Amino acid sequence: MDSKIKPFLWFDSQAGEAAEFYVSVFKNSKITTISHYPESSPVKAGEVLVVAFELDGMPFMALNAGPEFKFNPAVSFVISCDTQEEVDGYWSKLTADGGKESQCGWLEDKFGLSWQVVPNLLGELITDPDPAKAGRVMGAMMQMQKIDMQALQDAYDGK
Repeated sequence: MDSKIKPFLWFDSQAGEAAEFYVSVFKNSKITTISHYPESSPVKAGEVLVVAFELDGMPFMALNAGPEFKFNPAVSFVISCDTQEEVDGYWSKLTADGGKESQCGWLEDKFGLSWQVVPNLLGELITDPDPAKAGRVMGAMMQMQKIDMQALQDAYDGK
């Protein structure tokens, strides 16, 4: 996929490891190119400089540039899911090995990058024209870490 806009992620020194991890999580994903620091750089020659990769066909780039900048939840990537099995799978993989659960479908992976694992059902229920139904769904979601689709549906139905 050739896109004019690509997320570009700054890592201290884990760009290659992160790219390999992300392509293992998402189907239809691959590392496309890896460049290395040259002899004349301030970093050890041969270390990974930039990794280009695709996640489910979407292009990304990752840079090893040192510890000056860190990720924070002000920027996150949303994963739209059709089933609870998808939600559970992404949640499990992305919180593994040091990832952290947050609230309302948000998590931070082991590299500190924020993700939102969101069932499409949430958008459907929360935008219902009946404010009581939408409000119950919002209230239920606010109590969750990983989104539970059945609990959302139960809230919507007033159960």
